[in-house]
Formats: sequence, C-alpha cells, structure tokens
Amino acid sequence: MKNTKRAKLEAAGWAVGSVKQFLGLSEADEALINMKLGLSHSLRARRQQEGLSQVQLAERLRSSQSRVAKMEAGDPSVSMDLLVSSLLLLGATSADLAKSIRGGVKGKGRHAA
Repeated sequence: MKNTKRAKLEAAGWAVGSVKQFLGLSEADEALINMKLGLSHSLRARRQQEGLSQVQLAERLRSSQSRVAKMEAGDPSVSMDLLVSSLLLLGATSADLAKSIRGGVKGKGRHAA
C-alpha cells in the first residue's frame, strides 16, 4: 500500500495492518495459509495452461465444478491433500509442488509467479 493511501486511511480513523495482525495468526498459521494459497493458485494456473474448464477438471477428478472453484479459491474446506493430488493428476512434479508451496502468497496479497 502506498504511504499516501495509508496516511489517508489512518487520518479517516481506519486501522491499517496485515491479515496476520487482524486475525491474530501465529507464524505457523500464516505459513500454512500461504502454502495452501500457493497450491490453489498453481492449480488454477495449471488448469488454464492445459486449456481445461473447471467442469473438465472436475470430471477428471470425479468431483464437481463447484468443488474445483473452491479448490482454486483456497476455500478452508479444501484439504491440502486434495490440492496436491489434483496438481499431480495435471502432471505437476514434486519440484513444481515445492515451488508452489515456497511461493505461497507474498505480501500485499499477490501470488509469487
């Protein structure tokens, strides 16, 4: 966030901080969330790279389109096991998975490319 925007928000009485601060997350909680979001973003990117719709991926996974949407959105109801197995089904390697986990979501809500 730009300093000018931060100053305007604070002047208007808003508190500015991180999600970690707002939710009172531990370092471990924050790391786990970032790992899961990294896997979610990778799943969407890999699906799109393969030219698959959410419906087509759901058919391969023997699941539903709504479940794929939740997976790609990092929904809390989706397990990391499901994300990993889905990425493997799409041809991801262990190195790809490690990169996704390491990348996670960094600062300001942006996913590492």
